[in-house]
Amino acid sequence: MAALAACTQTKAPPSRAEQMAELPAEACGDGRVADLMGKRWNESMRAATLARAGAKTLRVIAPGMAVTMDYRVDRLNIETDAAGTITRIRCG
Repeated sequence: MAALAACTQTKAPPSRAEQMAELPAEACGDGRVADLMGKRWNESMRAATLARAGAKTLRVIAPGMAVTMDYRVDRLNIETDAAGTITRIRCG
């Protein structure tokens, strides 16, 4: 029996694409806060935005700001223009 066990195939861990496919389409809740588009961002909005979205983290990205390229499905990204108006909301 031990010889047969050694011949069994082990399943490879899922690829990054497979892992992403298993996650809910809106893991960061970007659709739940889409109504913020066009509004001016204020840090006092952070806690309420996180709660509404259900995201684990929130990152506000201003023009020219350096950001990491890592993709986190549970992170909400809010992009603003130079005046602080929200121009894009997305997961990542």
